Amino acid sequence: MIPKTDLQNFYLKLLLSKEVIFGIGPAGTGKTYLSIAAGVSQFLKGKVERLILTRPAVEAGEHLGFLPGDIKDKVDPYMQPLYDSLYDFLPSSQVAKMIDSGKIQVIPLAFMRGRTLANSFIILDEAQNTTKTQMKMFLTRLGKNSQMVVVGDITQIDLVSEKDSGLKDALKKLNKVDDIGFIELSEKDVVRHDLVKKIINAYEKNKS
Repeated sequence: MIPKTDLQNFYLKLLLSKEVIFGIGPAGTGKTYLSIAAGVSQFLKGKVERLILTRPAVEAGEHLGFLPGDIKDKVDPYMQPLYDSLYDFLPSSQVAKMIDSGKIQVIPLAFMRGRTLANSFIILDEAQNTTKTQMKMFLTRLGKNSQMVVVGDITQIDLVSEKDSGLKDALKKLNKVDDIGFIELSEKDVVRHDLVKKIINAYEKNKS
C-alpha cells in the first residue's frame, strides 16, 4: 500500500524503524492496513520469521458462549478483518499454508499470555478494547528481533467503562518513552469512501 497522506507516510516510516509503534485514529485511516503491509513486507524480506495478528474478542452486542461451533468458530468472526487485509497482500492459498505452518498466526489476545515472541512482527488490532492488564501482558511479550504495532480508535471503546481501556492507559504511561513511536491519524487521513469522513465528523460534532 502506498501512503496517501503525509501522516500515513510518517506512520509507514515508524513501522519500518521503531520496535514498538502506537497507531491511533478513526476507521478508514489505514492504521491496521498499513501495519499489515509493513509486516508482510518484513516477512517476505526475511527480517522476521512470523507474522502474528491479534485482537481482543470483546463482545460488542454478541455473546461468544451462544455462538455455534468450537473456539475457532467462535473467534474467527472477530479476526475476519485481519484476514481480509492479509488477502490483499498475499494469495489466500499462501495465507492458508502459512497459517498451517505457524508462520502466520491470527489469534485472540487471550491466547498470547505466557508467550515470548522473538523474530516476529506482531500487530494488536482494536487495542482500545484491551484492559489495562491485557495491554501490559501484550507489551511484555516483546522478544528479540521483533516489532509490535498497537492500533486502535479511542472513540470506539466497547468496554463497560472507558477508564478501563488499556490503550488509553498505555498512551498516558508510555508517551515519554523515546524508543516507542506514536502517531495519531485523523479524519483527514481517511482513505475509504469520502462519505466516511463526513460520518466521522458528524459523530465527533454530536457527541452525547
